[in-house]
Amino acid sequence: MLHVAARHSLERSTMMNKWIQGGAWVLMFVFGLTAFSEVPRIRGLSREDLLEFRVPGSDELLRAKSVGDWAHRRHEALEGFQRIAGPLPGDSMRSALEVRMEEEVDCGSYLRRLISYQAQPGGRVPAYLCVPKSVLDGGKAPAVLCLHPTENKIGHKVVVGLGGKPHRQYAAELAERGFVTLSPAYPLLADYQPDLARLGMASGTMKAIWDNIRGLDLLDALPFVDRAQGFAVIGHSLGGHNSIFTAVFDERIRVVVSSCGFDSLLDYYGGNLKGYVQERYMMRMADFVQRAAYVPWDYYELLACLAPRFVYVNAPKRDGNFRWESVARISAAVEPVFRLYGVGDRLVVRHPDADHDFPDAERFEAYGLIERVLKRGGK
Repeated sequence: MLHVAARHSLERSTMMNKWIQGGAWVLMFVFGLTAFSEVPRIRGLSREDLLEFRVPGSDELLRAKSVGDWAHRRHEALEGFQRIAGPLPGDSMRSALEVRMEEEVDCGSYLRRLISYQAQPGGRVPAYLCVPKSVLDGGKAPAVLCLHPTENKIGHKVVVGLGGKPHRQYAAELAERGFVTLSPAYPLLADYQPDLARLGMASGTMKAIWDNIRGLDLLDALPFVDRAQGFAVIGHSLGGHNSIFTAVFDERIRVVVSSCGFDSLLDYYGGNLKGYVQERYMMRMADFVQRAAYVPWDYYELLACLAPRFVYVNAPKRDGNFRWESVARISAAVEPVFRLYGVGDRLVVRHPDADHDFPDAERFEAYGLIERVLKRGGK
């Protein structure tokens, strides 16, 4: 379900798009070209027609008519992502969590605990665990993984309300609403400086994904966490795409909230991907700095890979990092995949008149979605 303003914008371009696509279909008929050819293809597949797929070992292009068909493209998309971010670790890295509590602070309706856990042998992750007091006497509450934005001074403190820019304190606000929240630090920001090479990680991105997955293991093991409806993940900016990256690899996450987290790699700063080329992200992107069309992954596919989960996207119109028009195009392309699963209403996209921010209206609406799904079993 697209935001009304976004729909009006899209509708204004629909007639032109239909004319263009109509011309494309004529060309395709006459010359054997593929529809949507005006947008560079990804690994030989349409970036906009996400129902296009091929089976392993064949170059024949088919159109998905079932979830089973789409599974072929989903698998290929995740393989493409791992070619750049590195492979998802296996169970050999699932060491004992060995949770340690460093500090506990009474925050009124909840306790804020500074903890660390072992995500892999020799690698400990600092995190904040917020626990509503209502669960301390044998009760249970659903849990949310809260991933912080880029913050090189205070790191994960920002999401529990300990400084930084406003509108980022979603871990604290969700705890006040009765959710258990876990907020792990992101690698190579602030005080969390893991040695990626020693830990066998190909990128900071994959290290973060693995830390987050192990964070879900931690929540899964806590006696006061209600996991009946699964978990939610929420993040802004860096946390916005970190939420998507984590959720595509862990289906225990049932609700995904991404604020100011992405646009197509084709549109990111005009296709200049140098911002991705950092140790804490993906150094392998260096091969594609001015060649965005050749990167074997894009958010078109990753957002589609979240189906049939509940997905809430905040993409403000004045975001200087990620282009809202790009997000609108991606959302329009992804909707058919959600409809293939029979859940076309589970993709919600908002385009507020704001800058790179997570305004109250959108943030609180996202909390409402999390509550509806995790507390009330919404479908």
